[in-house]
Amino acid sequence: MEFSAQQIADMLQGQVDGNPEVKVHNLSKIEEGSPGTLSFLANPQYTPYIYDTKASIVIVAEDFKAEKPITATLIRVADAYGAFAKLLEAYNSMQEPETGISEQANLHDSVQIGEEVYIAPGCQIEAGVKIGKGTKIYSNTVIGKDCQIGENCLIHSGVQLYRQTILGANVSLHSGVIIGADGFGFAPKGSEYAKVPQIGNVILEDGVEIGANTTIDRATLGSTIIRKGVKLDNLIQIGHNVEIGENTVIAAQAGVAGSTKIGANCMIGGQVGIAGHLKIGARVKIAAQSGIMNDIEDDSVIMGSPAFAVSDYRKSYIYFRKLPKVIRELQQKLK
Repeated sequence: MEFSAQQIADMLQGQVDGNPEVKVHNLSKIEEGSPGTLSFLANPQYTPYIYDTKASIVIVAEDFKAEKPITATLIRVADAYGAFAKLLEAYNSMQEPETGISEQANLHDSVQIGEEVYIAPGCQIEAGVKIGKGTKIYSNTVIGKDCQIGENCLIHSGVQLYRQTILGANVSLHSGVIIGADGFGFAPKGSEYAKVPQIGNVILEDGVEIGANTTIDRATLGSTIIRKGVKLDNLIQIGHNVEIGENTVIAAQAGVAGSTKIGANCMIGGQVGIAGHLKIGARVKIAAQSGIMNDIEDDSVIMGSPAFAVSDYRKSYIYFRKLPKVIRELQQKLK
């Protein structure tokens, strides 16, 4: 399908700067643009490419000012990245919808399935499962007993949902995700450890997205809860009875130990480690590779391992880098 610059601008509530009749039929990165494609410029680092790109249309911010002539037609919008994401979503929605249940899927007779659901070959869906309207479940996924899956969820190949897991609407789970495995609960018994049964479950609220090979443990009692709008990257471990507040984002390879509570709208960098039974406030920002050993108040920005206030960390790091020189000077003075 082809769309003109004016049609795209109307969709994005933007303004055309150039030829409103130029048409595109595909999307491209700005540095790899070709005639007939549409791209975007959101990161200033890529600004030089806009002067040479062969893309026919480029989405830019309203306040973008060209320093040299540009051959592409521009569409000016309030948020270039957000506008391009909206186009990607529209592009996906135009693809041929997949519906129906494969004969190669194995479903228990008691499974309840809403309208327009797709279940691919190789899926195993056990007793008592409920699947909401418009949900898509791809090959070799296993859904355990009494799970509940809301409307318009997207479950990619090779996902494992243990018993009694609950997904809200519009939840996305990427390949290799495991939801509801036992929490790491063991009680010392002499020189050995006795397993503590984990009888709770996991709840993912509406709009949650979980990256590939991320794991979320079931609660010992009650629920491990991932609140509305949370986004977890790949290769993250979430322990039993953890609660993550609305719209918090966590980057890859982070780990959160059992029973820690994380507030809403937090931003947590990659490889952050958070100890158990802590309370992390709302709107907290934690830099990558930080180690969190204590509670954190709302609106804190921290860094380090163990982590502390980012301004103090940076000052301390300056002194740390100078330490060899200071020691050499001190040794000279002591001779």
